[in-house]
Amino acid sequence: MPTGIALIVDDEAGVRESLSGILEDEGYEIITASSGEDAIELLRENSPDIIFLDVWLPGMDGLETFLRIRDIIDIPIIMISGHANIETAVMAIKLGAYDFLQKPLSLEKIVTMAKRALEARKLVSENRLLKTSLSKNWRLVGNSDKVKILNQQIELAAQSNSRVLITGESGTGKEIIARLLHQKSVRFDYPFIEVNCAAIPQELIESELFGHEKGSFTGASERKIGKFELADKGTLFLDEIGDMSLKTQSKVLRIIETQTFQRVGGNKNISVDTRIIAATNKDLLVEVRKGNFREDLYYRLNVICIKSPSLRQRLDDIPQLVQYFISLISSESGMKPKEISPEVIKRFQDHDWQGNIRELKNVVERIMIMVTSRTVGLRDLEAIGILQSGKTVKEYEYFSYTSLKEAKEAFERDYIIRKLDENNWNISKTSEAIGTERSNLHKKMKTYGISEQKMH
Repeated sequence: MPTGIALIVDDEAGVRESLSGILEDEGYEIITASSGEDAIELLRENSPDIIFLDVWLPGMDGLETFLRIRDIIDIPIIMISGHANIETAVMAIKLGAYDFLQKPLSLEKIVTMAKRALEARKLVSENRLLKTSLSKNWRLVGNSDKVKILNQQIELAAQSNSRVLITGESGTGKEIIARLLHQKSVRFDYPFIEVNCAAIPQELIESELFGHEKGSFTGASERKIGKFELADKGTLFLDEIGDMSLKTQSKVLRIIETQTFQRVGGNKNISVDTRIIAATNKDLLVEVRKGNFREDLYYRLNVICIKSPSLRQRLDDIPQLVQYFISLISSESGMKPKEISPEVIKRFQDHDWQGNIRELKNVVERIMIMVTSRTVGLRDLEAIGILQSGKTVKEYEYFSYTSLKEAKEAFERDYIIRKLDENNWNISKTSEAIGTERSNLHKKMKTYGISEQKMH
């Protein structure tokens, strides 16, 4: 397994070859550049763990290169200097370089210094992650009226033990709402257990939810405690509840009614005190009419309904969201924060965020990685191929989704909107053009909130 990735920046081929050989023997993957300009370009597509940087370089010198790299990413940089430019290397250390090596290079010093630099970086990274983890506080970012109302609903709903159904499009932050409901409730000291009903194969979901006894089926080599049991006295979050099979729905309904269940392959009743919060991006009443979702379970889950607003309904929150994601990505990755120009923020607010907050986060992360300048302008967006030529970000970002289901839904929504635009939002013409019934098109539009999107 590689020790790490080392970037060697030196205009002398002999030095690059010598350093590469030494570090490869120690298990490093090697990237090389013969100039500062080449090094900056390589950082667009590579994330090295350590950099060896020559002080003297043609064109952009080593010190300027160091300053440019330091603005892009926070990793150990070891300067390489000759006797004549050792003062420059010392200056780089004062500005934040890890250390310097003096020519002729010593094999032992190279290996020792690289090892210490990576150990130091690991400690900094671990401390940063620990700090982030300890201080992480689930919250809704923004001050729009929609967010204020949503916060009020969460505060009220959190005080009860009633079941909550969270609805809304993919990427609007339904999980954050669920976690806030738990965090603000009397159950906060007990577990918050999450189950993504769409991500677990149907043949395994009962085992996941209810657990199983040893030998209950092939591969059940030992007893397993299910999510309902793990969430006892706490909260069970059933995400994507609309994708749960009818068979499993009937068992969940029974647990809601009796607060008891049996493990798969078991015959002992287990009692639990678990609050259920469910979430879906589907219209469950439509699914009920289709026969895909039990009506009695729908009304059991929908004691309190909270709708997560789309990003299109809270465009005023975009500046705060962008700044929040920049801070979050910086703290987790060590990348330097960037300033987003007012023109870019305006472009963001003019954009139709079909993937909602998740899509915005993807775009900010892409900007943080791909844009090397400290201030991000419209040209930078064009250079990395987003929000340009009338195309939506989603056309570039389908592959950012974690599941095939989400990607398919995102494409279907984009496709329907485009066809509606092409037919001047005439439902009859559009349904004929795409080969579907008017009623089915209406259902799809309702599911994806498309009529709402047109108004905004």
